[in-house]
Amino acid sequence: MRTFRTILVLVLAGTLASNGRAGEPAETMAKVAPNLVVEANNRFALQLYQQLRTSEGNLFFSPYSVSAALAMTYAGAAGQTEKQMAETLCLPTSPEVLEQMGAPGTPMTQEEFAEAFGAIIKALNAQAESGSYQLSVANALWGQAGYAFLPAFTDLVETEYGGRLREMDFVRAAEQARQTINAWVARQTNDKIRDLIARGILGATTRLVLTNAIYFKGNWARQFEEKRTRPEPFTLLDGDEIQTAMMNQKAEFRYAQVGANDDSPLQVLELPYVDEALSMVILLPGARNGITQLEAGLNAEKLTAWLSRVRKREVKVTMPKFKMTRKFSLQRVLAAMGMRDAFSTAADFSGMTGGRDLFISDVIHQAYVDVNEEGTEAAAATGVVMKLTSAIPDQTPIFRADHPFVFLIRDSQSGSILFLGRVMNPNVEK
Repeated sequence: MRTFRTILVLVLAGTLASNGRAGEPAETMAKVAPNLVVEANNRFALQLYQQLRTSEGNLFFSPYSVSAALAMTYAGAAGQTEKQMAETLCLPTSPEVLEQMGAPGTPMTQEEFAEAFGAIIKALNAQAESGSYQLSVANALWGQAGYAFLPAFTDLVETEYGGRLREMDFVRAAEQARQTINAWVARQTNDKIRDLIARGILGATTRLVLTNAIYFKGNWARQFEEKRTRPEPFTLLDGDEIQTAMMNQKAEFRYAQVGANDDSPLQVLELPYVDEALSMVILLPGARNGITQLEAGLNAEKLTAWLSRVRKREVKVTMPKFKMTRKFSLQRVLAAMGMRDAFSTAADFSGMTGGRDLFISDVIHQAYVDVNEEGTEAAAATGVVMKLTSAIPDQTPIFRADHPFVFLIRDSQSGSILFLGRVMNPNVEK
């Protein structure tokens, strides 16, 4: 069998959807489908975090971007590959995943899942158009000119994910194709994600690149005053102290203290952006070296429980300004999580071409975030390369993020986690 290579690049998405199945009222499914997709993506987000947290230093990525990229790839999966992808990505198309979620009903079909996820993307984009922040999600397919992709696959991706097929000549002009795709990603992310696809990844055997990009820029609903930002100590994991720019303010926020009877309770703070449609959530361990224990126990169930306890109250907030860019190769991580066949010649992506001639050779992800007094700017991209074969204390709480913490940016309406990371050293950008 000849070996062909295909690439897929993606960057983020949003939340809302509806569909019906035989035997289940459409109205009921319209309510259940969005919740299932959101829960699926959030479960995968935190499971992926558990894999990536073993690397040293700061961490930032968009689990939503990775989910979107692989969701488009999943639309063409079949057989054992489809099963492994569904379970690894925690998709509600898997009976095992639904059982883990404790969700009633029968699993979604691939088409139903694509419609639900696609509706989520459309809803996020529409929500941003009427909001006071920037949030855009874009998708595209880049296929080898003349290659026989199945219309059922390309139509599904275009209709539900907005990923129109654009023809490229990877055989004779791979470098030109790489520059074209990278330029598209850069435009969609306001030039924050550049050169996602490195030289040498595309070549004469490349057959497909799926791209999804997300960009977010929003001001805090209650901004920090620059005049109150000053150098203050931040304690690193090893106990050393550094001086970094700390922002300060006292205002009403959604806040909770979890484990009030513990010596070092976890603090949960939600900082909304303008319109309060999106927010940043910070998980601050009480102990200065408590992030290791926090991360080890972090999962979807605990996060949901913690967020259910936040209540509005006045809080004194101190937190660092920070900026970081991270890039990952996720092939080994995803294979270890259960997507084994997708990265081997045993892969079955016959839903794309009608034959078992494609497999994923790598998944590349890059993300950027800048947090300052005004607000947050964040972007991310994911490339899939495929080859042919709480009890609140009475006093005003003080939330002082002067040691390592976990943070996430979420859609407040649906609960979807869009970005996820940790700050180990706010003075380091990588």
